[in-house]
Amino acid sequence: MSTPLYDCPRCINRQQDQSNITSTARPDGKEIDIMVTYSDPSGAVQVRSVRSRDLSASWVWKSPGEGRRDQSRSSLSQIVDDPFQPKRSSRNTDNDSNNDHQSGDETPEAQASPVHPVKLKRQRLRRERRERRAADLIKQDKEMDDRMQEAAIEQARELDTTIRGKYSIWRKEYENPNSDSTVKLMRDQIIMAKAYAAIAKSKNETVLYDSLIKHSRESQLAIGEAITDAELHPSAIDQAKAMGHVLAAAKDQLYDCVSIARKLRVMLQSSETNVQLMKKKSSFLIQLDAKTVPRPLHCIPLVLTTDYYLYNYEEKDFPNKEKLEDTLLYHYAIFSDNVLATSVVVNSTVLHAKEPEKHVFHIVTDKLNFAAMRMWFLVNAPAGATIQVQNVDEFTWLNSSYCPVLRQLESARMIEYYFKAHQTSSLTAGSDNLKYRNPKYLSMLNHLRFYLPEVYPKLDKVLFLDDDIVVQKDLTPLWSVNLQGMVNGAVETCKESFHRFDKYLNFSNPKISENFDPNACGWAFGMNIFDLREWRKRDITGIYHHWQDMNEDRTLWKLGTLPPGLITFYNLTYPLDRSWHVLGLGYDPALNQTEIENAAVVHYNGNYKPWLDLAIAKYKSYWSRYVMFDNYYVQLCNLSE
Repeated sequence: MSTPLYDCPRCINRQQDQSNITSTARPDGKEIDIMVTYSDPSGAVQVRSVRSRDLSASWVWKSPGEGRRDQSRSSLSQIVDDPFQPKRSSRNTDNDSNNDHQSGDETPEAQASPVHPVKLKRQRLRRERRERRAADLIKQDKEMDDRMQEAAIEQARELDTTIRGKYSIWRKEYENPNSDSTVKLMRDQIIMAKAYAAIAKSKNETVLYDSLIKHSRESQLAIGEAITDAELHPSAIDQAKAMGHVLAAAKDQLYDCVSIARKLRVMLQSSETNVQLMKKKSSFLIQLDAKTVPRPLHCIPLVLTTDYYLYNYEEKDFPNKEKLEDTLLYHYAIFSDNVLATSVVVNSTVLHAKEPEKHVFHIVTDKLNFAAMRMWFLVNAPAGATIQVQNVDEFTWLNSSYCPVLRQLESARMIEYYFKAHQTSSLTAGSDNLKYRNPKYLSMLNHLRFYLPEVYPKLDKVLFLDDDIVVQKDLTPLWSVNLQGMVNGAVETCKESFHRFDKYLNFSNPKISENFDPNACGWAFGMNIFDLREWRKRDITGIYHHWQDMNEDRTLWKLGTLPPGLITFYNLTYPLDRSWHVLGLGYDPALNQTEIENAAVVHYNGNYKPWLDLAIAKYKSYWSRYVMFDNYYVQLCNLSE
């Protein structure tokens, strides 16, 4: 069967060659069966029939006689259609073209093989994709330029031009704002001038001595309080140069390696002595500030106590007394003599509680602050929550015959230990023992945590809270924590070698080393969930009494409630997740800010309490946001945010 393969006018002259073309699909769309011969994997010859409609649209049909003649045209078409295929050399192409002309079988017009429409479409799609990609890249570049321009404009608006010298790009300190090379040089010059001055005085070189002393004073005045070179006066450079000339002259006259080394060693020892003295003074001042009460905090209980008796509030009582012993509710124990700090603990807890009416706060204070504490919560009762305020001095069972700490405090040895601080000649000399004089270590409010079952005989579980904590989340889930038979649920504080038992206990004493592991992990007092049923079953208070009696001479541990707590609850403490309790806001300025914000409770343990002026500034807001600054008594005592 012989039919024209193409309908184009220039292909009419191929009529003669069309008679040899193998049967394929007709231009009119009629289907043709094609016989295919192939060899299967075993080597046998197989024959198969394929219909033309099953072939892809990219197939090009040729007559068998045109195979050799169209080979060059197919290669040329491939080069034109697919630019990614390797191209044939122009030399070979020219040879093929010449051969075709010499054969005389075809005209030059018929040598170019027509491009199939499918390939044309692919070429068009590839071109469109390239154009779209180029347009996207140009758009991205423009958006980036726009953002950079906006950032530059915004930065220019925020630039403070009031201090022109600070922002001059020609200034040397612009490259390194913290550069202090000149300051260090001048300080070193002063040290060397003092050394040479001492040697000059010993050798009666009065002129050189006076010159060194004079330039030392002038250099010290030029430095002033400067820490970086940017803070120096421009004349300081001239002063440094002048000092350099004087030191050069002193070196020429007085330099002796042994004498200089000896003098510098003496100066170093003197500086170390001064540093130690300053540390002792600093420790004394910190301990003094930590145990004193600021004027506003001292004022608040005074005015509260006055109004308590003036307006007969002693005759009033707190509502919801029936909830005080309800074991189905959530009970808190807070032992404190600080009215404002206790109010922050209660306010922050109630504010984050999902069901405030189910929370009961048991507050115990001393006789001196009992009226003020009652007055505060009678006037400022937290919404929905139940409050109980008790006086520790009314616990008649808490006496020296039952409590070893009270018995020890009455002894002459403990009076000597706590109050005379080893008979030091001066306060600075005994600064290491000043912490023993802190009233919190002598107050029974601090030791009352070991008597929770006696204070609350009808309760099964109690959450103990210190007065220097702030609650940031609902604490209700703590009552559902399975303590797995343990008595105390607390957050562990050990990190690598820090805060383990050997930090708090004297392991050189066999009573300690034979009973405890020095690498055991410590835990935190301040937020503890106690199972009082398990406490009574294991006689935890009896264990505490036993070890307090053994430590009467203060050889097992020195002070505080954490060491006896570690001993008492040894192998009886269940570790809570760290997110429940983050410590260190009262002494560590390098805590992780994210951990603080995600914590359920943050603890200002340490000397830098949030209500003191020496508090770490960046942590103070976590506490102050729960202070009632609009309260009448707070404003009356001039306590500002």
